[in-house]
Amino acid sequence: MPSPLGSDVGFEEFARSAQTRLYRTAYLLCGDAETARDLTQTTLAKLFQHWRRAGAAEHPHAYAKTVLTRTFLAERRRRLRDLLAFTKTGGLGPARATEQPDLRVTLLAALAELPPRARAMVVLRYWEDLSVETVASLMRCSEATVKSQCSRSLARLRDRLGEAHLYTADPQLHPYAIGS
Repeated sequence: MPSPLGSDVGFEEFARSAQTRLYRTAYLLCGDAETARDLTQTTLAKLFQHWRRAGAAEHPHAYAKTVLTRTFLAERRRRLRDLLAFTKTGGLGPARATEQPDLRVTLLAALAELPPRARAMVVLRYWEDLSVETVASLMRCSEATVKSQCSRSLARLRDRLGEAHLYTADPQLHPYAIGS
């Protein structure tokens, strides 16, 4: 008799409980609501396809986050390949942070400027509050790579956002602040 977590009913229950968390992470990775919904649905479809393995995992939510992150990176690589195949010129970048009044929008615009792997590392490390070891495992890289990429990315974000102390001084006043 299969375990309840490994069944279709177990998947439906898991999907209902995990969907909001997965969407939030997807939105931070993509910066776009529609793309985040698509990424969340793709992740859930992949999980359903391999639910016996995913449902039997020690931490199914961590398994789902791994699938989400790797799917995001694979889609970004595919889009980049397609873009390079059709054009050698880049599109317009996101608007400057100083032109946007809302801190959340400003932060998302700054995050959008990071390369996909660096963005994923920053989101997982500081927004999802995962350890360096966990991020390294999810991203299939060394802990040193996570540390150096996050350090460079945070420096780039602080430079892009201007006066970093305004965003990191008091997390209670700035709930969207990137780690100090």
